[in-house]
Amino acid sequence: MDCLFCDIVSGSVSSYTLYEDELIKVFLDAFPNDTGHTLIIPKKHYSGFDDIDIGVLTHIMEVAKVFKKRIEKKLNPASIIIINNNGEAQKIKHFHLHLLPKYDKSFKLSLEEVYNLLKED
Repeated sequence: MDCLFCDIVSGSVSSYTLYEDELIKVFLDAFPNDTGHTLIIPKKHYSGFDDIDIGVLTHIMEVAKVFKKRIEKKLNPASIIIINNNGEAQKIKHFHLHLLPKYDKSFKLSLEEVYNLLKED
């Protein structure tokens, strides 16, 4: 199976990893829609919402709450959109949750700058 997110989990593709544990990985989107665009994925391959284990999904949502607060504190967006695409809208067929900050004014930082702000203290 050829899956970009599985390659990120295995380490064969690098990422700006903000957090990981035995179940999940949190990293910055390499092609962000906006500054601070963060992805949360399970380490095990689940193709989408319909087949993800409920325990893993619950853990993803718990970590999403932590990172939502971290993004709000460090980047001060006007809002954060939380998205899970399915079907044709899901470009990579590995479950992933987007945390997508939105700003009132243009706010651009490099991935490296965002990584340094959001990584664990």
